[in-house]
Amino acid sequence: MGRAGTADRSLSAKRQDPAQDLRRTISAILWRHQNGAAWRAIPAELGPWWQAAQIVIRWARAGVWDRLLDRVQSRGVALGMVFLDGTNIRAHQKAAGAVKRGDLEPSETIVKLLAARVAAMAPRLA
Repeated sequence: MGRAGTADRSLSAKRQDPAQDLRRTISAILWRHQNGAAWRAIPAELGPWWQAAQIVIRWARAGVWDRLLDRVQSRGVALGMVFLDGTNIRAHQKAAGAVKRGDLEPSETIVKLLAARVAAMAPRLA
């Protein structure tokens, strides 16, 4: 019996305890959000990518992230810290607000008005 108990302890000693595993998973989540990378790009030493993605989804559904943000913000204000939103939204290049081909008339009008103002200022500058 003593040998079986020893074997069980050596197996459990090789595995990480749940707190270390969770710490590693949270590090993977933070790494992914700091780098803006895909889930599958998470380094292997931070654990399986699918585990980090699964935790994010589960915690979002349970409201854990909202509660964590509220707690951090309330403690930060008490410590004199300010939190800014660092959201980075990427749009497709065609959604960048470029003028469409049919909208040339307003831009031509603006260019003509600016050219007239520059021409009116020319004698003053000389």
